[in-house]
Amino acid sequence: MKLLLGKKIYRILFFFLFVITFSCKKQIKKENIKIAETSRVEYLPYYKDETFTPNWLKPGSKEEKKFHKIPDFNLINQLGDSISEKTFENKIFITDFFFATCKGICPKMTSNMFKIQEEFKNDSEILLLSHSVMPSVDNVEVLKNYAENNGVIDKKWHLVTGDKKQIYNLGRDYYFVENDLGEEKSIDDFLHTENFLLIDKKKHIRGIYNGLNRASIAQLITDIKSLQKEL
Repeated sequence: MKLLLGKKIYRILFFFLFVITFSCKKQIKKENIKIAETSRVEYLPYYKDETFTPNWLKPGSKEEKKFHKIPDFNLINQLGDSISEKTFENKIFITDFFFATCKGICPKMTSNMFKIQEEFKNDSEILLLSHSVMPSVDNVEVLKNYAENNGVIDKKWHLVTGDKKQIYNLGRDYYFVENDLGEEKSIDDFLHTENFLLIDKKKHIRGIYNGLNRASIAQLITDIKSLQKEL
């Protein structure tokens, strides 16, 4: 009788220990999720070259005002409209480089850019900019068809074509989208990269992300929201 009673008490104690342990793990998991949804730092870093070394500047400071910026440009989007730096005045934008006939990384990149578009679909402060690296082929008509086939919202997400030299100079010398450090490239060397870049309202680079990686895209969305809270 005493043996049976002892076993019963042991089972009850084991049950309570299991419930407590499970509850603790569940609470920890919830706390981890909450942390992941918030920015890791007070301000996002700034970037100025192909090494992508973070520079910790305070927004609005003298250092920030003199820091590397995306220069003026003039391109054409899928509607045939002229697109320049003025299109992105007081806007946060995400940019990448692609071409319409790409069967490799571009479809996945476009799919992930679409997710960003949907996340900020009703937020006029956020725009998207995709540069064609084959502008001689990707004319307005081609980009228009590509936009229609991939759910692009005109005026929200600009697919641009134009002068090849200008596009390649922007990609290599100002966005630093290629990772081939120290390797000189010419206009004849094809520009192809999976990187997405986050640009703030003052045309500073504030983040670089792998456009093929789901976790990286999730971090990009988090960082966009953090950037919106800056001064």
